[in-house]
Amino acid sequence: MTAADRCDRCGAQAYVRAVLASGGELLFCAHHGREHRDALREVARDIQDESRKLASTSSIAPVDER
Repeated sequence: MTAADRCDRCGAQAYVRAVLASGGELLFCAHHGREHRDALREVARDIQDESRKLASTSSIAPVDER
């Protein structure tokens, strides 16, 4: 995911992508990804969670590194 991917709930940078069994996808920030984790597990074919990047990327890093 890139900094251009935005959370479907609040518009913040997305760190969680859920690919649904129906073929669609949902993007969530780390907060909303955690909030909806259990429900996503029931309907998602795959969940990509990159929230670990929050702890390892400096807030002043270039945009392409966030």
